[in-house]
Amino acid sequence: MSGVARTQKDMYVGTDKHRWWKEAVVYQIYPASFLDSNGDGWGDVPGITQKLDYLKDLGVDVIWVSPIYKSPQADMGYDIADYEDIDPSYGTLADVDNLIKEVKKRDMKLVMDLVVNHTSDEHAWFLDSRSSKGSAKRDWYIWKPAKYDADGNRQPPNNWAQILGEANSAWTWDEKTQEYYLSLFTPEQPDLNWENPAVREAVHNILRFWLDRGASGFRMDVINLISKVQTFPDADVVVKDNKYQPGDKYYANGPRLHEWLKELNRNVLSKYDTITVGEMPFVRDEDEIMRVVGAESEELNMIFSFDLVDIDNVPGDFKFTLHPWDASDLKRILNRLQRLMLERDGWNSLFVENHDQPRSISRYTDDSDEWRDYGAKLLCLMQTTLAGTLYVYQGEEIGMRNVPTSWGPEEYKDIESINFFKKYRDLYPNDPEKQALAAKILQRKARDSARTPMQWSSDPQAGFTTTSKPWMRVNDDYTTINAAAQLSNPNPAPGTLSVHAFWKRALANRKQEKDVFVYGDFEMLDMEDKKVVAFRRWSKEKAFVTVLNLSGEKVVWEGLGKLKVGKWVAGNYDERELEGRAVGEVLWS
Repeated sequence: MSGVARTQKDMYVGTDKHRWWKEAVVYQIYPASFLDSNGDGWGDVPGITQKLDYLKDLGVDVIWVSPIYKSPQADMGYDIADYEDIDPSYGTLADVDNLIKEVKKRDMKLVMDLVVNHTSDEHAWFLDSRSSKGSAKRDWYIWKPAKYDADGNRQPPNNWAQILGEANSAWTWDEKTQEYYLSLFTPEQPDLNWENPAVREAVHNILRFWLDRGASGFRMDVINLISKVQTFPDADVVVKDNKYQPGDKYYANGPRLHEWLKELNRNVLSKYDTITVGEMPFVRDEDEIMRVVGAESEELNMIFSFDLVDIDNVPGDFKFTLHPWDASDLKRILNRLQRLMLERDGWNSLFVENHDQPRSISRYTDDSDEWRDYGAKLLCLMQTTLAGTLYVYQGEEIGMRNVPTSWGPEEYKDIESINFFKKYRDLYPNDPEKQALAAKILQRKARDSARTPMQWSSDPQAGFTTTSKPWMRVNDDYTTINAAAQLSNPNPAPGTLSVHAFWKRALANRKQEKDVFVYGDFEMLDMEDKKVVAFRRWSKEKAFVTVLNLSGEKVVWEGLGKLKVGKWVAGNYDERELEGRAVGEVLWS
């Protein structure tokens, strides 16, 4: 069992700087997979509007919608062709205006996904830029001449690997103008040249367009990649089997990042009451983090730190690796980020799922039919009792899990997954063991598992669409794992709640006890234990302890020391077992 208990209060050194965006519960919507309102197999904006009451009832304050801008969909909308128009697959600008109106009617807010490190190669800016070397917009992107090896073969300007396909170069050759352009993610996503002031002003205008339209802020996609080291040196060779190497040392948190974020804040964000969160991969340095999110930084409210979702990656290697971890690793990560923000006056984001990560119960717990509910509730308890702005990903509130192992590679739609499997197939064409390993890694780590259609009901296609051919296959378990079943039966057994009901109650409790769970102090308990994660939260008036068993085994834990437990208030098993028990009497399993 994992649970939360009242304890005695202690000296309090938490924050009293209350802000609405600190207390908000943000729900991320991946629009292609949320709800299809017109039967074309693709989720859309009217589908989001239809489910606002569901989200409000759950306890959501802010919805963050992944990109819905006009796009050729080479990377599911993160390749934007027009920042001020909506892709027809999602609807129209009028549909978005109606969504904003309905969101505000429910006292909620809308966050847009801002993707400005790169554009689509079909954006008018890039079409102009690649038209000729003399184009007025040539330097809106990053162009470099080829290098040549000793045999006279053309080579990219450096050895940086593509982020979504590490077997490929991060540079794309343009036959017409005979130069390479930087495309860190895919060839269809050329990187903007932020060194050009005209590019930065164009980005500022994009923010103004959406804020004036009624949006309340932005999730900023890979925002720390906008500044690159301008000499573009070769990356260190750290992955021996690859021709191309991770180059983040030279393109993440570059020399002018903070200058440009302050400029963005000063010229635009400070003029509005916004929530801002930056996606900032490859960042571990605490000083760098605080320069962005410190209370006096005047840059962003918070960032997504990737420490927790990188826990099962081989250090220094690419994402598609498998690395063992235990509770002590998780505690080290949580303790570092929680104490960092308390001691240096910053702010955390809390998340274990998003559109770029596999499902959390499949990653951190046992997602089998027997244990799925318990794991989903354990992760809910952990997140809702930590300090920071909470981000819930669609389907997390009902315990959706990874695609089954029976699915073949042909079911995976994501460009990153396709590139990864192709790499293994090309490297090991006659090695079934290597290809089986690739399939295992895909099932464990692919982004596709987060992108299967939302499971609304046990109806065909999980109630996501009326067509028999949605854009992506629905997870096979939808007949038993769906929102309708959990809403109609919030108490599936005596003393227990459905995953949805558990999340709803936990979000309500978090808001009721915000002085503790949002603004309170933090202490990790029993740091060396490799099976149990336990921490204490307290305010001037109250204190709670959260105890989480991640071992998959029965554990008797006695790590409270001299702390006195008043009563247990929540647990992921039959909560009747908690009544009148002290921690020494509870067998955590």
